[in-house]
Amino acid sequence: MIDFMESLAKRAGDVLLSHFQQDQQLLKLRSSAKEAVTKYDKMVDELIIQEIRGQYPDHSLLTEESGLLKGDPDWLWIVDSLDGTGNFADSNHLFSVCLAVMHKGELLLGTIYAPAINELYLAEKGNGAYLNQRRIHVSETSHLRESYLFYCEGGERDRARTGTLFGKVYPEVTDLRKLGSAGLETAWVAAAKGEAYFTTKIDPWDVAPGVLLVQEAGGKVTDFQGNPWRLETSDLLFSNGRVHAAVLNLLR
Repeated sequence: MIDFMESLAKRAGDVLLSHFQQDQQLLKLRSSAKEAVTKYDKMVDELIIQEIRGQYPDHSLLTEESGLLKGDPDWLWIVDSLDGTGNFADSNHLFSVCLAVMHKGELLLGTIYAPAINELYLAEKGNGAYLNQRRIHVSETSHLRESYLFYCEGGERDRARTGTLFGKVYPEVTDLRKLGSAGLETAWVAAAKGEAYFTTKIDPWDVAPGVLLVQEAGGKVTDFQGNPWRLETSDLLFSNGRVHAAVLNLLR
């Protein structure tokens, strides 16, 4: 199954890459680019669904574009065909395809493929996390003042809340950064490119593969109260584990 997932992520990412920076109409519509680019989200979503249905016809799917497609409740594919839609529309290379598989409520497999920067992340429960076939581990930094953090507001509409959290965290860390792709923000924590990532009102298709990646890389994922990730959890902290408690104290 992991080979199929890797191949599917590459195919989907290559389709996106073939259209990246090629749509002249899209490039002229910065103010409405996020809406205009949805044709690519949907195009790749349909490709992914077709391929999964062909290989695993009984499995359930949960995708950003198509919602829940019911099948065997024990098997669930979680799909974001284009994570970082705004980046894609603005010719920013930080976008990705995100796929995860759950079996009986437990994450088994996850992949995040960023074709424009040639980064393919894979994780399998109990078998570690990998970037381009190289084993990765979270950062060993244990001091918050020496830490780089990522953040995004997810689906949060209350910008005052986002601003409050930013104001609590930013003075305590080396820097606070936003990539515009939740998938990559989780993956970069797994790959020790930062110590932590926090997000609010996030959807499961944005972060499910990243949950497994960070855990398999030796990190920790909880909600803002310190509870383990669940499919319906929306406020999340991903970290190397070493700074987790300190960041949680700021977010509570």
